[in-house]
Amino acid sequence: MQLRALGKTGLSIAPLVFGGNVFGWTADEKTSFDLLDAFTGAGFNAIDTADVYSRWAPGNQGGESEAIIGKWLKRSGIARDRVVVITKVGSDMGQGRRDLRRRWIVEAVENSLKRLQTDHIDLYLSHWPDPETPYEETLEAHASLVKAGKVRAFGASNLDAGQLQASFEAADKAGLPRYGALQPEYNLYDRAGFEGALADLCRKEDLGVITYYSLASGFLTGKYRTKADTEGRTRGEGVVHYLDDKGRRILAALDTVAADTGATQAEIALAWLMAKPAVTAPIASATGLGQLASLTKAATLTLSAEQMAALDAAGA
Repeated sequence: MQLRALGKTGLSIAPLVFGGNVFGWTADEKTSFDLLDAFTGAGFNAIDTADVYSRWAPGNQGGESEAIIGKWLKRSGIARDRVVVITKVGSDMGQGRRDLRRRWIVEAVENSLKRLQTDHIDLYLSHWPDPETPYEETLEAHASLVKAGKVRAFGASNLDAGQLQASFEAADKAGLPRYGALQPEYNLYDRAGFEGALADLCRKEDLGVITYYSLASGFLTGKYRTKADTEGRTRGEGVVHYLDDKGRRILAALDTVAADTGATQAEIALAWLMAKPAVTAPIASATGLGQLASLTKAATLTLSAEQMAALDAAGA
């Protein structure tokens, strides 16, 4: 499996990242272990999670995903340097706000390290913008964790171009390291937030880019065609808004490429992301081994220029 440099972070990752948001939610511990064994066994090396996963599920408090990954790391016997663990800080874990204050980051990282049963996090991301905390305070906290060896590299998620540029300017003015990676929402349907100024800035500054909602909450798998298809599904409510004219155009384009290539719609949607020059790797989740096997095929799927153009036009 050929690895890709994650911008200037010093990390290298395979072209697909496993999304750990399902661990402790729609994938129980045993299933999660099986998925991680299969994913790494296929040559992939990066796992994405967050301290807040999966706080939203009934009975959960947050940290369930990290805890499962930590148990797997200990049980699997896999060499720690073979796995790139990505986690995030800054979501509401009971404080009542999005929180990137130094005091919360230095507390939260210890909680994450304990749950992950590791002595370092490979990539630590500021999960959401915190307008009440200066960039300098957040960046200094991250830099101190790198200096202490608890974090190898740090980045951000959910920043727009103006916010990312402001973080760069704050870092330069204070003599602090910049964010080295970005995790934006980006897929065939949701493009406006990343394409243009933000993608251009990431390429200009050589940021690693790992996209989330890469399959638009499952819509781009093609299994949701009507509102009736969403009923009774765990993620169904989050898919309804994709069932418009644009969504139908995208599904039609995916169906055409699927007929031409023999690949699934999900594989094609991920391959489209992998082919984008500003993207290092997309994140995708699976809750079963069959589903995972399909997703990993995307790393070997090459779309033609004509197929890329047709998909681009459908989701424009």
